[in-house]
Amino acid sequence: MDHYGLIGNPVSHSLSEKYFTDKFTLKGIDARFELFLLKDIHSLSYILDTYPHLKGLSVTSPFKESVIPYCTSLDKTAKKIRAVNTIKISKTGELKGYNTDVDGFAASLIPVIGKEKPDALILGSGGAARAVAYALAKLGINYLVVSRKASAGKIGYTDLSSSIISSHRLIINATPLGMAKMIDKAPDIPYHFLTSGHILFDLIYNPQETLFLQKGKQLKTRTVNGLVMLQAQAEKAWKIWTEQ
Repeated sequence: MDHYGLIGNPVSHSLSEKYFTDKFTLKGIDARFELFLLKDIHSLSYILDTYPHLKGLSVTSPFKESVIPYCTSLDKTAKKIRAVNTIKISKTGELKGYNTDVDGFAASLIPVIGKEKPDALILGSGGAARAVAYALAKLGINYLVVSRKASAGKIGYTDLSSSIISSHRLIINATPLGMAKMIDKAPDIPYHFLTSGHILFDLIYNPQETLFLQKGKQLKTRTVNGLVMLQAQAEKAWKIWTEQ
């Protein structure tokens, strides 16, 4: 039986196991998808040794960057943004890293914004944030990256003024705040500057409505969670695992 799985910490919130298990059942595929909770990225070696029939892995927080040294090679997108969320394992045991978050995010955003190209704020600066930035650049959308500490190419949360919020109508949460053990947390932005003209997009899909989205909804903003992105990037990952 072929094996696929997700590595991350946490993983209990993930819908990937159900998504792929349902897919296998629907298509009559003899395969299994498992969730692998890793204490650290070094535990990946144990997974690879213990499951010799692994054909592919999805990678979630916090390992999208630290998994790169375990990859034999990277595709063009993963190499560019230095973040991997999908791994194809060859018959000879070679691991090739890909990033399907870019296409997944773009596919989920386009129906929301239509032909508009609102300036965006990306909350966070990790691997997921870089995938979002890459997708926005491909779509011709200007953006600012907001990080805990201002640095080259990034502004800090304390720099978020009324004018910045008002001129950036698309705000994307690419942090883990609002998920699992941080379910009661949200990015520290000045929510009182939001209007009904803003769109809050959260990459998190479980819970369905994070505190970030709840705060936006209270101010009549349009809110979108990451479920469609999950589905789009999962389909891209499946094609990589089975067709490439």
